[in-house]
Amino acid sequence: MRILLTGGAGFVGSHVLAHLLAHTDAEIVLPWTLRHRGNSQRVAAALDASLQATPDRTAWTERVVTVMHDLATPVPATLARQIGPVDYVLNIASESHVDRSIAEPGPFIRNNVELMLNVLDFARQVQPKMVLHMGTDEEYGPAYGDYKHREWDTVLPSNPYSASKAAQSAIATSYWRTYGVPVVLTRTMNLIAPGQDSEKFVPTVIRKIIAGETVQIHSSPDGQPGSRHWIDAREFGAAWLHLMRTVTPEMYPDADRPSMFHVVGEERSNLEIAQTIAAVLDRPLHYELTSFHSSRPGHDLRYALDGAKLADAGWRPGRPLEETLADIVAWYLAHPAWLGQQAEALA
Repeated sequence: MRILLTGGAGFVGSHVLAHLLAHTDAEIVLPWTLRHRGNSQRVAAALDASLQATPDRTAWTERVVTVMHDLATPVPATLARQIGPVDYVLNIASESHVDRSIAEPGPFIRNNVELMLNVLDFARQVQPKMVLHMGTDEEYGPAYGDYKHREWDTVLPSNPYSASKAAQSAIATSYWRTYGVPVVLTRTMNLIAPGQDSEKFVPTVIRKIIAGETVQIHSSPDGQPGSRHWIDAREFGAAWLHLMRTVTPEMYPDADRPSMFHVVGEERSNLEIAQTIAAVLDRPLHYELTSFHSSRPGHDLRYALDGAKLADAGWRPGRPLEETLADIVAWYLAHPAWLGQQAEALA
């Protein structure tokens, strides 16, 4: 089995890479660039984990083929020949930071749209068994009350990031119908795990609690904290492998839309996440509730997905969220450079 994995030097992609190395014998082609916040240390960590499981260094060095290419540009014929045939295309690569999308919407949206087009055009050439694409809960926009969005609910993105991801899903659907590309769409929520960028919520909270600083908790004007579903990126890798092994892509005209699954973790408010992290660190939490829209226009108070379809297909997360958070905190304490601080500053 040969897999083309995009975004392998990114946070989520590196955890998917590690999972595939540990649980399959697949050869994995990894196009990557460091332009989009990629980090070679993530790839190294995934390979090291595989080496621990399989001490034969030759085994894993032959399984991972890296090619330097920015997928925001077309895949040239020479590179397509170098990559060769693949059975699965796993598309994770995308710009993914909401604040950056608001600050510079044009380059952000163009990157994600161009990337999707180039990945799908490559898939048209190699004709894989499946193109598995990573979308986001934010494509649907806010979830009000206790409602959880279901697969194929109305798409109503609130900011340039979520709009770019909705565009990716729409483009993938058009290639599915027009060209017969075997697309399977997934949408997921807040992903957490070791090795996440220091700008993200969990490492930011860890850093601020250790430093005794105030954590900003986004809330409604009346003080209701924002809420998300949270899932370990390592669990996400397990969910995708489950889909690869169990799902046959539905195709047009037998179906009127591609297969779609929500990959969902447990719901907690942002404040509950911060409180759990403080408890793990055994330090006080100093926080301030901040009106989410006045401080961050284009953000929504609550996102929520219904994960029943994937659960019915045989997959659920295997570890409680509190256990995952404790594991993540321990990792950052052991690797303080990933918090954006020097080790001595976090002692």
